[in-house]
Amino acid sequence: MTLSEKSAYLKGLMAGMELKTDSDEGKMIAAIVELLGDVTKTLTDVQETTIAISDELDEIEDDLDAIEDFIMDMDDEDDYDDEYDEEDDDFEYEDDEDLEEGFDFGDEETTIYEVRCACGNVIDFDEETLEAGSIVCPECGETLEFSLEEDDED
Repeated sequence: MTLSEKSAYLKGLMAGMELKTDSDEGKMIAAIVELLGDVTKTLTDVQETTIAISDELDEIEDDLDAIEDFIMDMDDEDDYDDEYDEEDDDFEYEDDEDLEEGFDFGDEETTIYEVRCACGNVIDFDEETLEAGSIVCPECGETLEFSLEEDDED
């Protein structure tokens, strides 16, 4: 039996008992039955809303899965294009400034460091640049110096 059915049953039971709503007890029982009816209606509305939200979330999840599949397919095609381009002797990069010389981001053993210049520019560099001890900010031209030695302050 659902909540709505139980609420209706109590309302019918009260009517069938012919309770006198003039008495204090009758007023109280009538108010309780009415309150239960209102609570039942509210809970039914909440359940319907929850089901609707759940259905919408399922649709959003399906859409996100489709987008993820599309992006993964694009990545697979890009990997194929990169392999093809490496084999092509005539391949030239359109903008050499975009290339990071000396960086092999595919090598998991290469450690990439990051430093923020006073101008706010974030600069990535490798172990070789760290050992050199300095790097010039491409944005403002300031030389950033760093040391491999640890400070021994006691």
